[in-house]
Amino acid sequence: MPPADSHPDRPPRERHREPLDVHLILRRETAGGPEVLMSRRAGAVYAAGLWHLPSGHLDGPHEDVVTALLREAREETGVVISPADVRAAVTVHHRGPGGRSRTGFFFEVRRWRGDPRIAEPQVCDAMDWARLDALPVGTVAYCKAGLDAYASGARLAVHFQRPGDEIAYDPAADRLHLVPGVDIAPPPGRPRPGARDSAEPAAEGGRAPAPAGRAAPV
Repeated sequence: MPPADSHPDRPPRERHREPLDVHLILRRETAGGPEVLMSRRAGAVYAAGLWHLPSGHLDGPHEDVVTALLREAREETGVVISPADVRAAVTVHHRGPGGRSRTGFFFEVRRWRGDPRIAEPQVCDAMDWARLDALPVGTVAYCKAGLDAYASGARLAVHFQRPGDEIAYDPAADRLHLVPGVDIAPPPGRPRPGARDSAEPAAEGGRAPAPAGRAAPV
């Protein structure tokens, strides 16, 4: 007997599979407000000419999302990040204008070693810091959705674009939907995940990179 919700006009259902990707929110504090590192994509890649966070896909089932983030950060920007300094920011379920969906894990990092630089010039032709409330014109809509959700404090967001939408962010076609979360207090005596002493010294070599307003070195 077919499932109760089957329909002869619908294609047979199959287990849904989609890519997983990671996005690095490398954040520094300035007198003008928090800034994040952005890179402009170039060459024969998706969204060439547009601004995006350093990001990439998982290499395979052997790689978890944190390991993938550390690898992408090193490959794209040259910085070295300790797993202990990675913070979960927001997860975004995204669908592009072409109809393909993916899930993106956005992570915040405030401590790292090294100066951010263009480490893959074949796929990136510019890199700079941008204020969270003043992202560059030509930012990828998916990236903008993740950063807006992050800035709002949301932990989960849906960003399903429609056919005809642009890859670059268009305020007239903002498809971001924030999913409300829950706040569950941890059991007595157990700290919240990722909690640490605010007076903890920076890791060796860890520092904020270039002063506010200065581009990351090429």
